[in-house]
Amino acid sequence: METAHYIPIATLCTSYDITISFLEELEDIGLISIITIEKQYYLDTDSLSSLDKVLRMQRELNLNIEGIDIVFNLLQKVDALQIELNNLQNRLRLYEHD
Repeated sequence: METAHYIPIATLCTSYDITISFLEELEDIGLISIITIEKQYYLDTDSLSSLDKVLRMQRELNLNIEGIDIVFNLLQKVDALQIELNNLQNRLRLYEHD
């Protein structure tokens, strides 16, 4: 399997000064996805932005894993509400022009 879009977990741990167990906890709560290719663990490059957000929350806000999970869930709800609000505003504009 091609590994061009994946970053070895060992490299991430060294670069970000984090432990493998921390990444496993993030995977357990569904914030990142770790894959195994030929007995090596990798993170998809698409998950890097989520990992960066998590690390900022942990380091700057001193949040634990549970707190980070709550913040991510709230941010997803805010995004969903924003989309719903935009859709409703667009529908309302259709009626305002009559």
